[in-house]
Amino acid sequence: AVHPDMKSHTGAVMSMGKGAVLSTSRKQKLNTTSSTVAKLVAVSDMMPMIMWTRLFLKEHGYEMGKSTIYQDKRSAMLLERNGRKSSTRHVNIRFFFVTDKIKNGELKVDYCPTEEIDGDF
Repeated sequence: AVHPDMKSHTGAVMSMGKGAVLSTSRKQKLNTTSSTVAKLVAVSDMMPMIMWTRLFLKEHGYEMGKSTIYQDKRSAMLLERNGRKSSTRHVNIRFFFVTDKIKNGELKVDYCPTEEIDGDF
């Protein structure tokens, strides 16, 4: 938690080719119980834009491989990939959506050290 009300912050950059097409930095709308859950919320918050962009490009004739999300929290990556159950409903909904996108081949999650994460500006 980085804000006085104990909410975390989401920072993200979406790139295509060698340039950024979207960058965002905003306070999360809910309190989380750990930094791992905060990372799940961050990925979930970005999923609508990622999925919209994928569908937009696909409808315009572009071949779409997997989108890659670079993350610096290995425990969040494990939850996203393996779909372990969470103790709260809002977290279940958020991360099972991400897990589903990974399993159906639209998304992958790779580790990137904190100092190299473009969204952590």
